[in-house]
Amino acid sequence: GLPTLSIGDCMIARSAEESAAFQGIPVGSLLRSILVRRAADDFVFVLVPGGRRFNWPALRALLGTNRLTLPTEEEAKAETGYVRGAITPFGARRPWPVIADASIDGLDVVAIGGGARGVNLHLAPADLVRATGAQVVDITIPDEPKAPDEPKAPDEPKEPSPAPAEG
Repeated sequence: GLPTLSIGDCMIARSAEESAAFQGIPVGSLLRSILVRRAADDFVFVLVPGGRRFNWPALRALLGTNRLTLPTEEEAKAETGYVRGAITPFGARRPWPVIADASIDGLDVVAIGGGARGVNLHLAPADLVRATGAQVVDITIPDEPKAPDEPKAPDEPKEPSPAPAEG
């Protein structure tokens, strides 16, 4: 049958934790769609759950490359048609391959950007994988805990490169 999909329109959050609270889901169910460049004019969407970050060596090994970069915000918009904070593989200008972190297995629902800030699609992980043709692989690690008085780090992957473009 058809997958169950709900489209949520919520306030624009200042953090993954706030977004998850607005949507009534655990942070780990909130997926960031990050566009990663593996070569000139060759990208891949990587779906990273809240509370997790890229395992760069694992991602490079999976993609068979020694170098990955993140496009600038302008490049990501040109490739996907979406602004940072709204990037999603759904309806992107080009159907780049999708890699989803294996931590989504076993979740009841995931939320992924719906193409505009504050719009999210809620669906079962299996439906997301089926709809995007995603490869499900263990390519993230838990975020490092922050000290109580340490400022919140930006919600970005941690590898030297241009500013990430994520959704």
